[in-house]
Amino acid sequence: MAALPGFTDNPFRTRSDLVRASAALLKPLEQHKSPQKAFIKLSTGTAAGFDEVSAQLEGFARPLWAIASLLAPASNADSLGLDVDSWVCGLRAGTNPASSEYWGDLGDFDQRMVEMESIAYALLMAPAAFLSGMDAMARENLERWLRRINGRKMPENNWRWFRVLVNLALGSQDEDVVAQDLNMLDSFDLGEGWSSDGLWGNERKQADYYSGSFAIQFARMLYVRCMEDRGLASEDQSRVERYKLEARQFASGFWRYFDVDGSAIPFGRSLTYRFAFAAFWSAVAIAGVQLDAPLNNIGVVKGLLLRHLRWWSKQPGIFNTDGTINIGYTYPNMFLSENYNSPQSVYWCLKSFTVLCLPDSHSFWTAKELPHPLAARLSPAQPLLDEVKLLWPPRHILCSGRSHHFLLSSGQGTTKAHRAREAKYGKMAYSSFFGFSVPSGTLLEQMAPDSTLTVSLDDGDAWIVRANPFNVRDRQISILTSEAAAGMGTVARTVPALVSTWRPKKAIEFEVQTTLIPALELWSGWHFRIHKVRWSPAAIVPGPIRLVDAGFAASGATRTGLLCPERDLERLLDQDAAAVEAWGKDEQRCLILSDGSASGVVNLQRDLMFAPRSGGGRLATESQALLLRADANTNLIMQRTLIPAVQSTLVAEAESKSAAEMWLATGVFAVSKTSCIDVTECQKLWLKRPKIQVTAKPGEEDEIRVMLY
Repeated sequence: MAALPGFTDNPFRTRSDLVRASAALLKPLEQHKSPQKAFIKLSTGTAAGFDEVSAQLEGFARPLWAIASLLAPASNADSLGLDVDSWVCGLRAGTNPASSEYWGDLGDFDQRMVEMESIAYALLMAPAAFLSGMDAMARENLERWLRRINGRKMPENNWRWFRVLVNLALGSQDEDVVAQDLNMLDSFDLGEGWSSDGLWGNERKQADYYSGSFAIQFARMLYVRCMEDRGLASEDQSRVERYKLEARQFASGFWRYFDVDGSAIPFGRSLTYRFAFAAFWSAVAIAGVQLDAPLNNIGVVKGLLLRHLRWWSKQPGIFNTDGTINIGYTYPNMFLSENYNSPQSVYWCLKSFTVLCLPDSHSFWTAKELPHPLAARLSPAQPLLDEVKLLWPPRHILCSGRSHHFLLSSGQGTTKAHRAREAKYGKMAYSSFFGFSVPSGTLLEQMAPDSTLTVSLDDGDAWIVRANPFNVRDRQISILTSEAAAGMGTVARTVPALVSTWRPKKAIEFEVQTTLIPALELWSGWHFRIHKVRWSPAAIVPGPIRLVDAGFAASGATRTGLLCPERDLERLLDQDAAAVEAWGKDEQRCLILSDGSASGVVNLQRDLMFAPRSGGGRLATESQALLLRADANTNLIMQRTLIPAVQSTLVAEAESKSAAEMWLATGVFAVSKTSCIDVTECQKLWLKRPKIQVTAKPGEEDEIRVMLY
């Protein structure tokens, strides 16, 4: 891996900085162009599930997000160092059926449809630059090739936006097709400005960056910009105004996914698109949508975009040695990729550079960059404060604290065959600092089950990871002082929690109901998981059942490149943070200190103030702390990781004829390197834990309270 001058040394403060960064990203592609310029194939030899022609078309089309944006406000392409003729030549050859570099006729559900979006964007934003070098026949070929999208079957998901934008670029729309597509896209609405990637249902429950910033909300803003540029027809006015309203609603929660240092919480699929996370902020600026507080100053939006790009500029591992971008996250990683990721796919990241279509004089560039809305609250100079926000459409609780920036999740999932789909949608927590892990195999260490629950129904021979929870709902959990618990005071406060149920196997009556509870500054760095395990005698199989409840994966390497050693847990807590890079555990606790961060878990079951069993069934349990050495390259951010966990072993007594029930509780602790919390304070946070009180109410919602002592 190597630094990329122009990007990894870029301050990302001005439009000129972004112009320089885009030039740095585009220049390495020149060496990989085909003779007629219609194809780009990077030197890496990996393949996608679709045909190679489409893969190399990706290489040509996706850079257009930046190129067209650079040309939109510019009158002299030469001053930008862009060889526009090269891209026009490629567009001409790729759409000419007589050319040896013809992109091919369009079929149903064809990858070429995706690449038509960026071509349509180029024609919408800089038509003169791309069409002036074409004669009448070339223009006819281009139009004919694009128009084929109207006669083909498409997935019922974000792809429908590609056809809408193509028709906008063509000028003369197939009105019936566009109307049907827009109505279908609008049916994906989840409320509060969120949209799922397809109709929310049993097959897919996905509301992530893909729908939020890579495709649907992003495309809506392009639609608003283009419709207003062309002059709205009366029948379009209401849709455009609704999209503006929904953008304001979406933005009011979406900014919380970005930490004060610019990093975003990775979640969902297509994470190799990297800084496309922030494409929505570019699109909002392009569309000129006025957002609500705390984003009602364009300088705040500017900061969200530029800080995110700065964070990525500090990740030189995203580049191949020839300067092209690799498949991965902060380093090359095929484990996280999808079947649809060719080496060229990654350049969808350039959607975040569409803001370059705004000229230097635009208020986005002239405005002063403002800090993250929570920057002052989360400053090291302030007391530890945590802000918790439930966003119901994606079923997330965003936890913004100086100690750690993360989210709790329940309710998303998909039956679509995306690689590592359980890891991308089914974990209970996702972190901007610790990232998350994807599996490399079927053994427990290969599954790298950080921040999730893993079950073995056959005493460890095979493991099943949490996915597609059902009966998802939100509730309020009371946090009490000891006086309040004794009836001498009032409830200190409540926090939102997520409740869901999961079955490892549909045919076996073994299920786990999980309540995810964020902590406030009372227990900064913590969140809590309460599991109610139900087990029918019909589900009993030979041998015990094992459950592993894991925390965040932490770096397993020291600053000197050695692996973190084991230390006695008590001695680990007594040492200086600057010197400690080790892990330790005892019977009920496991803690990792590495890279200036901390990650740990504590078994809270013994501290449960009431753990009832129902129906007379008896379920024996034994729990102990566990340290997992995950396979290398399973975590998105850190190449070598250790995962703290609690393993519980459950055995139902053979003579039991009724359902057994058991309550388990885990405290999950994490402090990120960016928190600037020293070891003394970290130790205090680690040692300060609550008690959990559970009261079973047959036929009603069980009462769970977190007790402050």
